[in-house]
Amino acid sequence: VARPDGPKEVKGARVAIPGTLTTAYLVLQLYEPDFEYTVLPFDEIQPAVLAGNAEAGLLIHEGQLTYADDGLCKLIDLGEWWAHQTDGLPLPLGCNIIRRDLGIEEMRSVSKMLRESIAYALSHRSEALEYAGQFGRGLDTARTDRFVGMYVNELTLDYGARGREAVARLFGDAFARQLIPNQIPIEFVS
Repeated sequence: VARPDGPKEVKGARVAIPGTLTTAYLVLQLYEPDFEYTVLPFDEIQPAVLAGNAEAGLLIHEGQLTYADDGLCKLIDLGEWWAHQTDGLPLPLGCNIIRRDLGIEEMRSVSKMLRESIAYALSHRSEALEYAGQFGRGLDTARTDRFVGMYVNELTLDYGARGREAVARLFGDAFARQLIPNQIPIEFVS
């Protein structure tokens, strides 16, 4: 995002990012590698752009739904860009990882507990949204519902073949562009 009088593209801009080890930053680099960045806590990015301390901001969390309320303009929706580049693959924006030294049975047990918790939340949506609303930093109920729906859905329970393909594509593209130092072997526990 940027102010209306700010840059119209990311290229060459000074961009506030939420961290160098975020998927959002990795995808931004895949989209456009030519920009300067400054790292800020995610909830300080919009104020920094508004104050002119950054020309643009890479938004995660609820800022994706509220930036226009602050008078900011979208430069690029990286999720839409990713979908266009990958024939509609979902953008993998997070995952749970587990240490291999725990052994396959313990790994499966933890994975099962996480899936059951997410499945419970999905099947008790209003209860889950009421709980999540405590952490929504000013989102109303409708926006909380929209935000949660963006990131907690059936793909959260099971990536499926397309989700697994998306993860492999993300890391493969990042490695090919020398944005990560190694090819990452990905194993899914179910």
